[in-house]
Amino acid sequence: MKTWKITLEYDGTKYSGWQEQNNARTVQGQLRKAAEDFLGAKLEIQGSGRTDSGVHAIAQVAHLRTHQKRSFPPPNEILRALNERLPSDICILDVEEESDKFHARHDAVARTYLYQISTRRTAFFKKYVWWVREPLDIPLMSRAARMLAGRHNFVCFRAPDPSRPDESTIVVVDDAAIEEDGHLILFRITGSHFLWRMVRRIVGVLVKVGKGEITLDEFAGLLEGQADPRLDVAAWTAPASGLFLEKVEYPRQRP
Repeated sequence: MKTWKITLEYDGTKYSGWQEQNNARTVQGQLRKAAEDFLGAKLEIQGSGRTDSGVHAIAQVAHLRTHQKRSFPPPNEILRALNERLPSDICILDVEEESDKFHARHDAVARTYLYQISTRRTAFFKKYVWWVREPLDIPLMSRAARMLAGRHNFVCFRAPDPSRPDESTIVVVDDAAIEEDGHLILFRITGSHFLWRMVRRIVGVLVKVGKGEITLDEFAGLLEGQADPRLDVAAWTAPASGLFLEKVEYPRQRP
């Protein structure tokens, strides 16, 4: 058996998400096609997490595993060959040989997502931001973002996931913050895992806070799983275009 840890970036605009699907173009599917073509072996491929249709990655992590017992090319040759076979909107950044016990999803201890909001129309960045035209109270949004840290019931921010119907809605958020960079509002959130569409729904609610359409008390209630029929969180889901999987951490990366 042979296992490799792959780090890759991708523009998710033209893909139906990370996870392989029948009759849909996905990032995992493109990676499988390139890797199995070059390595000449059937592969187990697992990512650190699923990204939805249109969501991007700055540093997604996946493992490739084969049960064939033969010699394979060195990691640098694999990296070069995969990039030659992949479309231009997917790029392999690193290939490492790993223990056969390594699992890209199960071994990950933290994931960081970045969401980009633009406060103006942009000619060059449209696919990677959510342009919010209305004025936003950024200090108030920052206060709300800081409230995310800790253990909360995110049931109000979760989209029903048919593949994980019994998944707990309790999530521990390590850190969450908002910063400004010119015309961009950057929201980062780090936690061990995230529910389906949770980050995009959080961003949608933060924008409502910034517009003055919901209060911090109402936001706090949502964080404790208190559904409010006046607050249509699902309808406020932020567009996929502004979301990036920025970083995945594993135990040996911890200080």
